[in-house]
Amino acid sequence: MRVIHEGRLSTNNQAFTIVRLSMEHIDLILELQQVVIETLENKDILQPLSYEEFQYILEGKGLMVGTFADKKLIAFRALLVPPLDEEHLGRDIGLTEEELSSVIYQEISNVHPHYRGNGLQKLLAQCIMKELETLDQQYKYVCCTVAPFNIPSLKDKFAQGMEMATLKEKYGSRLRYVFVKELREDRTEKEWEFATSRMDDTTGQQELFKQGWKGFRMENREGIQWVDFRRGIQ
Repeated sequence: MRVIHEGRLSTNNQAFTIVRLSMEHIDLILELQQVVIETLENKDILQPLSYEEFQYILEGKGLMVGTFADKKLIAFRALLVPPLDEEHLGRDIGLTEEELSSVIYQEISNVHPHYRGNGLQKLLAQCIMKELETLDQQYKYVCCTVAPFNIPSLKDKFAQGMEMATLKEKYGSRLRYVFVKELREDRTEKEWEFATSRMDDTTGQQELFKQGWKGFRMENREGIQWVDFRRGIQ
């Protein structure tokens, strides 16, 4: 296994390594996913992957990185090359049929409950995006879905510079934000206009998305989660 990163956990100074995962790790991946699921109060916020879905990624349709401490898998993160089907997230953000192949998904990310608080999710995000640059295929967009009020995952996406592009039902009527980040975006300065909406105001947010707004930040204001939106001024 090629070591991508080495470090020490901030909570207990335990050494860890981050490596590229393969099919030999699939049992460890499934075991960790199950541990995470069992600790969730609201299991609807996580869309777990099956053995076949992990196999699809590990056998060349994406990539996975994982963190090991004392020979134990304590965290992992995945990118998925999606099939060009009707559920493709590129369609949700308004891409053309020709552009769909330039999209890769940021898939599931799990951290063992005993090892949270070490910034592993953020570090794995940085590592997997660097690994993405080593693939032969060049991608233009990274997309993913997150459930409203899944605060840790929402914070993770915003920290990576991703934006909410829409809010709709996915995975059989489960409400999800669709996030996107353009990997080779125009870096020129833009002028913005801003709006805000409560996270529990589904209709209000959906109307903003229809008008071309994107959610770029969230904030807890007096116990209420708000989403801040922006769009470029023409």
